[in-house]
Amino acid sequence: MSIEQHDSNLQRFADERRRFQRVPVNLLGRYMLADRSEFPCQVLNMSPGGLAMIAPVSGREGERIVAYIDHVGRLEGQITRVFDVGFAMNFAATPRKRDKLAAQLTWLANRDILNMPEDRRHGRFVPRSPVTRMALPNGLSVHCRIMDASLSGVAIATEHRPPIGTMVTLGKVQGRVVRHLDEGFAVEFTRLQHPDHIEDHLAAG
Repeated sequence: MSIEQHDSNLQRFADERRRFQRVPVNLLGRYMLADRSEFPCQVLNMSPGGLAMIAPVSGREGERIVAYIDHVGRLEGQITRVFDVGFAMNFAATPRKRDKLAAQLTWLANRDILNMPEDRRHGRFVPRSPVTRMALPNGLSVHCRIMDASLSGVAIATEHRPPIGTMVTLGKVQGRVVRHLDEGFAVEFTRLQHPDHIEDHLAAG
C-alpha cells in the first residue's frame, strides 16, 4: 500500500469516527477475508459507520471484509486499522442502510443486549448428559463436565485451563475460552446454537 493510500484510509477512519459515535458492545460473529477464509470474532464497539473487533487473523488495511454479526446481520466494508488483537472496519453502506443500523443499535441498547454477558443474553440450563469431550488445539482430547450451558456458551468443569482466547471443540461445537472459573473455564461458541440440537451437539462422541 502506498503512503497516499494509507493516509487516505486513516483520513476516512477519522472522518467515520467523527460522524458516528461508537458504542461499546459485546457481540459475537464471523468474518470473511478477501481470500474467502472465515474466522470467528467478537465485536468490541460499533456505530452505523463501522466497528472494531477481536479477530484471530487481521488481514491488511484496505482489504475487503464481509462480517456476519449476531443480532445485526451481514455487513460489508474495508479494514481501516489493524491492532494487536484484531482490526477496525468501515461499512460500505447506503444512507438507508446506515439508518437501519442506527435503529438496530438503538433497539439492542434499549434492551440491554449490547453489553450483556452471554450468560444473560440466553437462558442457561444443565444438559441431561453433562459429560462432553473437549479437543484442544495441541491435539489433546479429554472428557469434562458441563456445569451449565446456553445457546451461546458453556461453563466447563475440568482441571485443564487453556489460556483465554484458545479455540476448543466441545463435542461438535467450536468456541473460544473467554474466562477462567474456580472449577474450570467458560466458553463462548463461534456460532449461536439451535435449541433443538445443542445438547446432541455437545454430547461426547
